[in-house]
Amino acid sequence: MAISFRVNQPITTDQFIGLLESSTLGERRPIHDRDCMEGMISNSNLVVSAWDDDLLVGIARSVTDFHYACYLSDLAVHQNYQRSGIGKRLQSLTQEQLGPLCKLILIAAPAANSYYGQLGYSHNDRCWVLDAGVTIGN
Repeated sequence: MAISFRVNQPITTDQFIGLLESSTLGERRPIHDRDCMEGMISNSNLVVSAWDDDLLVGIARSVTDFHYACYLSDLAVHQNYQRSGIGKRLQSLTQEQLGPLCKLILIAAPAANSYYGQLGYSHNDRCWVLDAGVTIGN
């Protein structure tokens, strides 16, 4: 298995949805809302991907200013390719694209909560989420 990694390689909405469906991340993303999925992939400004020939097998999809903060929105690896170092490499390559003071920030899936600490991430309990449809109160 020769996996190639690419930075900002164009990814179709169908490829993105297919990867999420074949990973555990599809359970927590709106994969049946094609417009939303298309917006997610087309409006990300840093996408590192892993390929087995022409099959998308991994993605690190981020929104970043490249200098201070990089929000790693999606980290997904096809179930048949998990535990082979692809996810770690995707994160490492993402980090290489960023300036020296830029932080990687993410919200871990419940099953992956212990994974990130082993890589050097620090836990931060100050994250807040405003769900869609909730109006900010006065």
